[in-house]
Amino acid sequence: MLQSLLIANRGEIACRIIRTARRLGIRTVAVYSDADAEALHVRSADGAVHIGPSPVRESYLLGDRIIAAALSTGAQAIHPGYGFLSENAEFAQAVLDAGLIWVGPNPSSITAMGLKDAAKKLMQAAGVPTTPGYLGEDQSPDRLKAEADAIVYPVLIKAVAGGGGKGMRKVDDMADFADALLSCQREAASSFGNDQVLLEKWVTNPRHIEVQVFGDTHGNVVHLFERDCSLQRRHQKVIEEAPAPGMDEVTREAICAAAVRAAKAVDYVGAGTIEFIADGSEGLRADRIWFMEMNTRLQVEHPVTEEITGVDLVEWQLRVASGEPLPKRQEELSIDGWAMEARLYAEDPAKGFLPSIGRLDTFDLDNEREPDDERHLRIETGVEEGAEISPYYDPMIAKVIAHGPTRDAARTMLAQGLNNSMVWPLKTNAGFLVMALAHPDFAAARLDTGLIGREGDKLMPPLRPSDKALAYAAEDLTPGNGLAGFRLNTPRSTSAAFLLDGIPITVSFDPREGTVLTPEPHVRIAEGGQVWQLTPFRVDGAGGASASDGAIISPMPGRIIAVAVAAGDAVIKGQKLVTLEAMKMEHSLVAPFDGTIAELNVSEGGQVSEGMLLVKIDKAEA
Repeated sequence: MLQSLLIANRGEIACRIIRTARRLGIRTVAVYSDADAEALHVRSADGAVHIGPSPVRESYLLGDRIIAAALSTGAQAIHPGYGFLSENAEFAQAVLDAGLIWVGPNPSSITAMGLKDAAKKLMQAAGVPTTPGYLGEDQSPDRLKAEADAIVYPVLIKAVAGGGGKGMRKVDDMADFADALLSCQREAASSFGNDQVLLEKWVTNPRHIEVQVFGDTHGNVVHLFERDCSLQRRHQKVIEEAPAPGMDEVTREAICAAAVRAAKAVDYVGAGTIEFIADGSEGLRADRIWFMEMNTRLQVEHPVTEEITGVDLVEWQLRVASGEPLPKRQEELSIDGWAMEARLYAEDPAKGFLPSIGRLDTFDLDNEREPDDERHLRIETGVEEGAEISPYYDPMIAKVIAHGPTRDAARTMLAQGLNNSMVWPLKTNAGFLVMALAHPDFAAARLDTGLIGREGDKLMPPLRPSDKALAYAAEDLTPGNGLAGFRLNTPRSTSAAFLLDGIPITVSFDPREGTVLTPEPHVRIAEGGQVWQLTPFRVDGAGGASASDGAIISPMPGRIIAVAVAAGDAVIKGQKLVTLEAMKMEHSLVAPFDGTIAELNVSEGGQVSEGMLLVKIDKAEA
């Protein structure tokens, strides 16, 4: 067994690896950027090395600095986690060349599966079914459009080096292809340094099914069954579960066998995932499931597989890297119950899911259960109260995993845990996740990757607490008995003003003698996974300052990558004005109504700060 390990990653996955390594008696070394100097993973490891400034290209993506850190601290091996350099074959080879152990697949396997077009050709040769599409080397816009037209729309454009939902665009009409191609190539070049794409036929009622595979250096390859990751928003996974709903044993055997063939075709070692797209229009059938790609690393959603199999996949990674055979044979693996995972992000659904940046003053995720309760809630996180969520990294702050005897038990437990979460002052997607878990189609396992896109408005959490929650909060904000006489659905004789997250509101109540509102303190309301702050507010007739109508404000720090208007232009509601690149994603800012561009304060390539006025629109006269 290894004696020492450097984790070339950050956040929750670094903490996750450290936890297993410590249990196995392995000394751990963390690496960190300026922004992560006080991070949880740094303080959890046995040692830590600073590797550069906050931007990932100046720290976590610098393989030479990471290798130097391993050598200087006496680490035997490097575990890449997921993301960053985890699927970089050159880095993996450099680790080996430095005399270190790489906790991952052989560089040749990463190379073979690293580009989606080459991987699909390899899978076709191995007898693994693949989605119809275009994999050619001719990347001219005319050729790509001609191929897309021949495939018949809708068509999916995918970056050949992509991942994490980036560099992907669905195109419904040939008139939209050129713009979608440019946007996809631009995002792919920015995220992966490679703007080449492939084309695939968009599958009707698509479901995203993936199989966890594992190989060792002794020629053994097993699968640990499937996961369903169909609930997605903009091609990024939101809620994952295992096993896949509606998967019969015949289909499971077929898809898992195909995954094992795929892994064997590249002499795979370590943890990997074979991703498939399924046409779910007639349920899951073996003849309607096609290979998409292979992730040659540990997946974000690996805990659901661990929960249903009882296997610690990180332990398996470390044992295989130490030269040991797989701890279990295929016949020794089985499915126990159901597991479901939700990705909790510091982001604001009310603002188009833009990341919420700043300090976590309160971070309390519900992980309590009765001692005799068989249900299980697991929290994986890399942050804690007082941590700073920076603009430099992905804003995922936790993974919440439920395990129960049935799908409904796991779903209910997960929703309950998210419902009781308390995160402040940053916004999170917890309320959105609660709504998604409660949606009738999700509850009934009527899944496909377009569910969130179709039902988006119905999944948006309410913008304010319920009257009942406000009543309870109002009581807490008055001295003595305060608003103890407040009753819902009864005549009220008095009202009081409060600030709800800084916005004035009025709460009516039946006062008791001696009730006096106090200008402070405040109370926080947690309901449905959302958190609001209520503060007493004296109404003195003075109006508060607010942004004028038509002021387009930057929601977060970033870079302007496209400007679609000029000063004086007439615009219509919904028209794209500027495109902001932030958190490795593109965000389009659009006109809120018909009008004229009165001010344009940005240009392409310019950096902007949060709260900066980008564009001012004068509303058109009715």
